[in-house]
Amino acid sequence: MNTLRQVGRRDALRGVAALAASLALPSITHAQPAARVIVVGGGFGGAACARALKRIDAKLAVTLIEPNKTFTACPFSNEVIAGLRNIEAQQFGYGKLAAEGIDIVAQAVKAIDPQRRAVMLADGTSLSYDRLVLAPGIELRFDALPGYDESAAQKMPHAWQAGEQTLLLRRQIEAMEDGGLVAIAVPANPLRCPPAPYERASLIAHYLKSRKPRSKVLILDAKDNFSQQRLFEKAWNELYDGIIERIALSDGGRVTSVDASTNTIITEFGDHIAAVANIIPPQRAGRIAAIAGAADKTGWCPIDPVTFASKLLPDVHVIGDACLGGAIPKSASAASAQGKACARAIFDLLSGKAPETPKLSGICYDTVAPGYAFSLAGLYQSKDDIFAEVEGGGSSAVDAPREVRAREAEAARNWYTTITEETFG
Repeated sequence: MNTLRQVGRRDALRGVAALAASLALPSITHAQPAARVIVVGGGFGGAACARALKRIDAKLAVTLIEPNKTFTACPFSNEVIAGLRNIEAQQFGYGKLAAEGIDIVAQAVKAIDPQRRAVMLADGTSLSYDRLVLAPGIELRFDALPGYDESAAQKMPHAWQAGEQTLLLRRQIEAMEDGGLVAIAVPANPLRCPPAPYERASLIAHYLKSRKPRSKVLILDAKDNFSQQRLFEKAWNELYDGIIERIALSDGGRVTSVDASTNTIITEFGDHIAAVANIIPPQRAGRIAAIAGAADKTGWCPIDPVTFASKLLPDVHVIGDACLGGAIPKSASAASAQGKACARAIFDLLSGKAPETPKLSGICYDTVAPGYAFSLAGLYQSKDDIFAEVEGGGSSAVDAPREVRAREAEAARNWYTTITEETFG
């Protein structure tokens, strides 16, 4: 991966701050009175969108539909797996959003009727809307890998949706005897947070190095190259020499099936029996996107990158991981930026104005050991009807000294505190 000058990274980070400031504006009350906006999905994208809508115009009737009363965040959940963090630090409620006048509905959505502009809930209630925002995140494709289904995930956890699976993988690693093998199966793109499997491998290696030094981590990868690869590999050589092994696609790393009864992972070039098997399956947009008709044959949702409007459904917008977003990554930072920009676009549309083309900024931090992290910042804008990366972002320098890595580790924690406070606090 090419590295960029530090000045470029400073500019990108200023862009993140500027975008957040521009969207945290005082209430404006020019939109149609009592326009009804429903947001489905209470993650970083959906919650940010609902909150921004209400702050832009307090008259809007904003409803956030999310069946889980507690949101468990994925960023930093790899530290939970490695025993460096408690799961409670990942959990957030929706009380502050309710206090701002957002109606929180703790139910699942079972159907959406775009012709009637109605959302049907699990209890049979129907809610009407003027604009609908889908922020369903991802769904794991249990039909994509022979032998791997929801039952197998109880033996070979994916831990790709934070919560009980995170704790299950942690317990398995803690219970493993010294000398055991932890295998991580990584799917091809697109997937949520592309660098996260390699951060996970790093932090598990940190745990093993200090607690079970004869154990190893094996990454079975359906890709030849991955995000921030040079930074990860440099860190592995420095910190985990002989502990982490990665088998790339061209060397037979793609997993073709699994046998949960024996913890066996099968590839084109051979079988691997692991003491702990972390199987990350292929993914697609969250289930409600397909039910609504917002997902195309790829399994993801095509959108207009200016308004986030679905290309398949009228008066429906899609944000976050579920989108066919072009260059913009599937990450918490990107989802939050999309949620705020979508809120502004909806306000403009309800006001009869043409929405401005948004420039989104996002940053992804990866922690490979306590006090050792690096990052990738990006700026994204509509180009040829999709999001493209524009000049102004940057990656951590590969040859940066350890004190820089320590500062980035601190910056990562500050970022997490800020984004969770802005979204849920």
